[in-house]
Amino acid sequence: MNTKNKSLFSEFNPVSKKEWLEKVTVDLKGADFDKTLVWKNMSNINIQPFYNTEDNINFLQNTGENSQSLVNYRSISVTSDEKGNSLALKAIEEGINGLIFCISKNTSAANLLKGINLNDTVVSFILGTNAIDFAKEFFAFVSENKVAPENLKGYFNSSLISNYITTGTIESTAFDTAAALVKLASKYPNFKAITISGTEYLDSGANQVQEVAYILNSLVYVIDELSNRGIEVQSIFDNLNFNLAIGLEYFVEIGKFRAFNNLLSEVANKYGVTEFSNTLTAKTSIWSKSVTDAETNLLRCTTEAMSAILGNVDGILIDAYDKEFKDSSDFSSRIAGNITTILREESYFGKVSNPVDGSYYIEEVSVKIAEKALELFKAIEENGGFTASFESELIQQQIAEIRLQKLKLISQRRLPMVGINKYPNLMETIKADLLSDAVSNTITKVLKPRRASLEIEAIRKTTEELVVKTGVRPIVELASFGNLTMRKARAAFAYDFIGVSGYKVLQEQSFASALEAAASSAKSNSNVVVICSSDQDYDESAVAYVKAFRALNTDKVLLLAGAPANLNELTEAGLDGCVNMRSDVIATISSIQQKVQKSIKA
Repeated sequence: MNTKNKSLFSEFNPVSKKEWLEKVTVDLKGADFDKTLVWKNMSNINIQPFYNTEDNINFLQNTGENSQSLVNYRSISVTSDEKGNSLALKAIEEGINGLIFCISKNTSAANLLKGINLNDTVVSFILGTNAIDFAKEFFAFVSENKVAPENLKGYFNSSLISNYITTGTIESTAFDTAAALVKLASKYPNFKAITISGTEYLDSGANQVQEVAYILNSLVYVIDELSNRGIEVQSIFDNLNFNLAIGLEYFVEIGKFRAFNNLLSEVANKYGVTEFSNTLTAKTSIWSKSVTDAETNLLRCTTEAMSAILGNVDGILIDAYDKEFKDSSDFSSRIAGNITTILREESYFGKVSNPVDGSYYIEEVSVKIAEKALELFKAIEENGGFTASFESELIQQQIAEIRLQKLKLISQRRLPMVGINKYPNLMETIKADLLSDAVSNTITKVLKPRRASLEIEAIRKTTEELVVKTGVRPIVELASFGNLTMRKARAAFAYDFIGVSGYKVLQEQSFASALEAAASSAKSNSNVVVICSSDQDYDESAVAYVKAFRALNTDKVLLLAGAPANLNELTEAGLDGCVNMRSDVIATISSIQQKVQKSIKA
């Protein structure tokens, strides 16, 4: 039989989307399709569980190009010229091809860049009050070293927008400085003089649509201000570098960067600019990082970097995994730099041209983000523009609404974060002063980048402070009986749920009966006891357990894993509460801590 030209699977009839849906409906056994299988993310985008050729997907244009020369950035805080230069040379030795110097005082460009080949290494600068003087010296150094104009790559960041949205004020000379930087950089087409940052939005709790829209709104503001200072619109677009943060929603983040590139082209067209050369730099987010089980940050940074590269960014800055609670070590900085190197060189990210193009899933996400971001962008412009909307706190209110939704989902563990609200590292000890105090989520005049984990860190801090004061780490006992499958499952759930507190959670102890479990757990040295069994066992034995337990001990916290039908009766008998899928981890553990603290102090 000649199968040389036969199509793969040609003997199978094609399956229509209607047939797929009919099969899914049967398998769901009456469950609602939209609630069960359609994913709704925080940008209010509904993502279907499957796609086929019957889906009519509108493909975005101008989504960017997968960078073949991806810049792997490392940030260097310049405390002195010599120290900054030493750190830069070390970074280059470790495979870093992009340097971001954070300059807060007078710095010599010649001393800072000594020994660095600017034809091969991308150099960028976060500038302070001495921006113009430094820029003049920098370009003089470039000229003296005979660097080809087209080879000089990087950007200046004078924090035009970042300062405004995080302090509420903007220097009166800020745009004068930006205009001067554009003129100084005019001979170097690949060096960008204007940086507009959007990292503060996502790190303050915004969703992807808001981040894209607000950056574009701020771009319009910047164009207006620089145009008033005599800078041509074409020159503005050719000098743009954008900094965006990278969130945890892998595929949605890919779509975000693609949607941003598309809408940037749309905005440029409105100004009559059809061709321009901006750069797009991505930075791992503060929002997604944790102090507890900090090594997990490495995994978050890796997936964030992957989504940014596939979203067609030009460069990536990956923060060290321990940056949130101490000065980064040589080891953690080296590991951060290695992530992009491995993705680029060994995983071939950045070596394949636009690998996500044509993926229905990602194409639809990109389209929906672009549509919603354009709608929000227009609404802000109709409200008077970027500054008017920020001064009236409209932008802050919109971000606060999304932030509170995210924090609620995290507290309910419906938005899982490993090492924070799910799968805590119970072997880890952590100092109280590294953890956050309780924070207020009221709307403020300015944006405050933060970790999503602060509220959960605060309850962990309460535990660590108690341990320091009393020398006692509270103990949690999982007392199980009855149905083997359900008691094991609920013990595992309780172990994971209460482990967030930082208490010492013992492995499950199984007993032959409820009364035996009650007697043993009431007399043990534990501070918290969690009853673990099946719903049927709870109906038959839980009340007897609670009464027997309370007859022997009234000080311990007594909980039940599950949602029993006879909860009111159990509460009257002395049960303190339940832990289940609907429990709020912050409220539940805070309640536990209050009673445990009283009993330990007593």
